[in-house]
Amino acid sequence: MTGVLHGSCHCSAITLTVAHAPETVSECNCSICRRIAALWGYFDPADVTVDGDAGGYQWGDRSLTVWHCKSCGCTTHWTAADHHYGRMGVNMRMFAPSVLAAIPVEFTDGASF
Repeated sequence: MTGVLHGSCHCSAITLTVAHAPETVSECNCSICRRIAALWGYFDPADVTVDGDAGGYQWGDRSLTVWHCKSCGCTTHWTAADHHYGRMGVNMRMFAPSVLAAIPVEFTDGASF
């Protein structure tokens, strides 16, 4: 799948635009990812546009902020606290099922980190 993709949270208050589909998505079993059941696509932040009023959550070493819609609660993406870190995660479950179905899923053992 090539080209720009558009997604949103359930209520569409948060919209996401990515420049291209990721090659894979990551299913992580860390303490937060296993609870929110996200499938993460990783991108250069310059390739992602997020519009809307998201709420953020940090835990542990506070290296990441996990963002969610303040209205419907869907987890939409994460960003690094270090603005020089060249990667962010986008929850590809916010995109059409046909988009997600075309992307292989890889398991990440984040619980072991």
